[in-house]
Amino acid sequence: MTRIPPGGTIGILGGGQLGRLTAVAARQLGYRVRVLDLKSDCSASRVADAVIAAPFDDVDAACWLAARADVVTLEIETIGADAAHAVNQRAPLRPGPALLEMVQDRAVQRAWLRDHGFPQGPWEAAEGVEAIAAAARRLGGPCRVKAARGGYDGRGQTRLLRPEDARLAHAELGGAPAVVERELGLDAELSVMVARRPSGETAVFPVARNWHQNSILDVSHIPCALPDAVEAQARQIAQGIAEACALEGILAVELFWVRGALLVNELAPRPHNTFHATSLACETSQFEQLVRAACDLPLGSTALVRPVALANLLGDLWDDGPPPFERALAIPGVHLYLYDKEPRPQRKVGHLLATGATPEEAMDKVRRARATLARQD
Repeated sequence: MTRIPPGGTIGILGGGQLGRLTAVAARQLGYRVRVLDLKSDCSASRVADAVIAAPFDDVDAACWLAARADVVTLEIETIGADAAHAVNQRAPLRPGPALLEMVQDRAVQRAWLRDHGFPQGPWEAAEGVEAIAAAARRLGGPCRVKAARGGYDGRGQTRLLRPEDARLAHAELGGAPAVVERELGLDAELSVMVARRPSGETAVFPVARNWHQNSILDVSHIPCALPDAVEAQARQIAQGIAEACALEGILAVELFWVRGALLVNELAPRPHNTFHATSLACETSQFEQLVRAACDLPLGSTALVRPVALANLLGDLWDDGPPPFERALAIPGVHLYLYDKEPRPQRKVGHLLATGATPEEAMDKVRRARATLARQD
């Protein structure tokens, strides 16, 4: 059955904050939720009907989940290929195994983008010290060397200033196969979220503009507040990718704006940190849209309701105990989201959203709200 009406059961591969917020949206629509995660007390466990704790490559655990779900979706890409195929044989996995395998390997992903004509910066796949050095020489200038598989929030990558330092870069990545990318002078970092249901209907959210600190998303706002032509092109690229890969679910497309050109950075077939703001900014949140798309329900409107800015909350704020959240919440239009995760340095454990008449006003408000959480006594 393609359509899974409310009252059915959704399985989620991954139980972090993205799974938690997806589960909340699913329950609002009347679905039951079961989750597979590494930990039984994962963030999503507070709102799920059941959790099975197992590695993401555990085929038996994946089969247990699929046997108790009408459809399965995901909130993390690191699902073992055999486990993903086993799920898909028992219940529809949306997005499916083919897309999952493509995004799991940066070299495969970049080759797919190239073969389908989507714009990206100069890159080469490289395995071994000599291959990394040779790629860096051909690409020229400083490069980023990224492990082909794994890594997020800046992990699994390093900066290479000279080809002669390839041995250090290779060692830092543990000798793994890599992708070498020419470092680009960015004018802006953007992201687009597109949804597509099995019947083919697509919907694209307004474009987000993003800023990072130490390779971790720091702040973001929707809409992107860049020229209309930039937003239109970004949305067109995202929709084209969704159609080319026959997406079933949602897909975040990370983009670089470089000297008037949009270049694809990476793809993520799941909810995305930069689209938490859709919970207040758009008529439909990314989480409800994932549920609708995975269950083949009519997609919700992505129309902008109001500008919204996001600020991530890292575990560093908890150094001296829980932050004084009442200070942030005293600012009109500020909303707090916590994930029930143990605070650790550089770990995302929550976020703030702030509304405003303009993206700039929302950004100023969310920055001020987060600043109030730093203890001054």
